[in-house]
Amino acid sequence: MTPDPVTVSVDTHATKVRSVFREDGFRTIPVVSGNRLEGIITRGDMLNISSTKSNIDARGIMEPPLVIATPDMDVTSLIGEILKAGTVYAPVVESNDDMHLVGIVTVADILRKLLYNGSLPENEALEGIMTSSIVTCNHDDLIHHVWNRMDDKGVSGLPVIKKDKIIGIITRMDIIKSGHVRISRESQSHEARGAVMVEKIMRTPPVVAVTSTTIHEAAEILLEYDIGRLPIVKNPIYVKKEPRRAKEADLVGIVSREDILWSYLN
Repeated sequence: MTPDPVTVSVDTHATKVRSVFREDGFRTIPVVSGNRLEGIITRGDMLNISSTKSNIDARGIMEPPLVIATPDMDVTSLIGEILKAGTVYAPVVESNDDMHLVGIVTVADILRKLLYNGSLPENEALEGIMTSSIVTCNHDDLIHHVWNRMDDKGVSGLPVIKKDKIIGIITRMDIIKSGHVRISRESQSHEARGAVMVEKIMRTPPVVAVTSTTIHEAAEILLEYDIGRLPIVKNPIYVKKEPRRAKEADLVGIVSREDILWSYLN
């Protein structure tokens, strides 16, 4: 776990919470009252705020954690609970009877532990665990349409397609950092004036892998680039100076950190 994580108090203003997400790149921020865990705010929660001028505070944004861990919890059991709950984090409290926050564990923390203690398969290829049914967006889609799609499908990032080729990735954090997070409901009534397209915010060229890439290699890539999902492609045209990035490719699948953790359990 990460001990003593960055937190916000229940009365922290929404604009301050957003600035913490932007500046520090967190996926999740615990909300506390004193040192007691009260809730969790995720990037997705921030996307649902309709205006930076809102008077809402952290108390009005936070959700109850789907999983809460204790320091003595078995890691394999924790992996199972996190995956079953469909979350990517677990705040760590002193004990089941003491909600004093002492740390946080993320999927990335667990993946790093499994990778470097040799628990992940060395030779199994991604083809066996990748998801072939992929939620994507187009380069000229409007941002508020894209984050509605993320919310509807329960994903935090989408491959970006142009002329049937993957050319980039857009994530919730990209939208938050862009400053367009406040558009949400307002943008739909001022679409012509405030329209922002994916190509203005997306990250390109994307980091990719191929079907023969091993699970072990994929875990290394996800951790090295601090990304949550890895597009699986065919016929990539790589960037010469960055051989893991492709200017364009045929998208055939996607692998997330959670997919790799499922492979560990199985």
